[in-house]
Amino acid sequence: MRLSKYFLPILRENPKEAEIASHRLMLRAGMVRQASAGIYSWLPLGYAVLMKIQKIVEEEQARTGAIEMLMPTIQPADLWKLSGRYDDYGKEMLRITDRHEREMLYGPTNEELITDIFRTSIKSYKDLPRNLYHIQWKFRDEIRPRFGVMRGREFLMKDGYSFDLSAQEGRHAYHKMFVSYLRSYKRMGLTAIPMAADTGPIGGDLSHEFIILAQTGESEVFCHRDLIEMPAPPVDIDYDGDLTPVIKKWTDKYAATDEMHDAARFEREVPEESRIAARGIEVGHIFFFGDKYAKPMGCTVQGADGKPVNIQSGSYGIGISRLVGAIIEASHDEHGIIWPESVAPFKVGLINLKSGDAQTDAACEGLYEKLGHAGIGVLYDDTSERAGGKFKTMDLIGLPWQLIVGPRGLKSGEVEVKNRKSGARETLSLDAALNKLSQEKAPS
Repeated sequence: MRLSKYFLPILRENPKEAEIASHRLMLRAGMVRQASAGIYSWLPLGYAVLMKIQKIVEEEQARTGAIEMLMPTIQPADLWKLSGRYDDYGKEMLRITDRHEREMLYGPTNEELITDIFRTSIKSYKDLPRNLYHIQWKFRDEIRPRFGVMRGREFLMKDGYSFDLSAQEGRHAYHKMFVSYLRSYKRMGLTAIPMAADTGPIGGDLSHEFIILAQTGESEVFCHRDLIEMPAPPVDIDYDGDLTPVIKKWTDKYAATDEMHDAARFEREVPEESRIAARGIEVGHIFFFGDKYAKPMGCTVQGADGKPVNIQSGSYGIGISRLVGAIIEASHDEHGIIWPESVAPFKVGLINLKSGDAQTDAACEGLYEKLGHAGIGVLYDDTSERAGGKFKTMDLIGLPWQLIVGPRGLKSGEVEVKNRKSGARETLSLDAALNKLSQEKAPS
């Protein structure tokens, strides 16, 4: 993509309304613009990151056998009344009435709707287990939306729902999502620590929040230091096998949010040198709630003995739009964003230091074409902006690599390659630069 043709409305000054780094940098980098309080338009750069995150989630869900679908944003209130949650959910739920005076709502989550779909479609134990998920915009009417996409009212979320015949099988489905989430976050360059959590309005007796440590987090968290360095489960893990050893590895060590924190247990179980008390950002939440929704909504199947059996279910959410902000909070410096390669909107920022110079233009055109043929995403700054302004823009938007081309280096047949994260610079021949950028790969 040529920057001269791209839509990238950069802000040179810090917006007054932005309280945290991710909000400030997303506005400055031209990723989002506020439509109203807590509701944002996603501009091309931000949307590209959003889609990269979504793709990772979809790939990791597919590994588990989960099946993607799509449910509507607007739901009938009758289903929520049937489950008993319509009045319990509170003012965060946006309740509306259509022209026929039917009560509707803008979905904050989808347990009722997916249970209704399942109960009217599946009748036999032979059709179990199943895990269905979708990625859809949600709305929760936060009393004080703040911190940009980190705590907005409208947000993009992956929410999935498992359906099993027994509690034991249901817990295995829960374990599959637990492992899948660990892998998803690692691929995004994040360490998300699973912490025992309150089930809240979703319900059930088993729940974990996935927390990224960050100074701007909304929750105070406590955990064992070893969890920060824990490697992700391997790509070839057997999701149909016994996942208990993997789960125990992550849950045997102390980890809790402030609402679940036991100070005495923390001091008893965690050596002083291994104690971490910090702030964290929630980027995912999973629940196993058994027949909480199946029972009142009559979601049953015929068992092997011919008798009706209440379905055992769980739900599993990942805040996809929130993750954009969370990644920035975890990966930025005083100059701007530092994108992990797996979610970067472009891998390389190609900087033409003297647009209009025939030799420089020709070299950049050749590099741009060859990188594109190699399947490498490139944002080519072909504008007439001064070199200092181009460097500031590239550092601000945080692409993993900068390929810097100028007439002085070209006299020797060389260009400069800069790694955004480390700041390391190398002077290489054009071919060597292409080889280096082609060989660098994001984790899978």
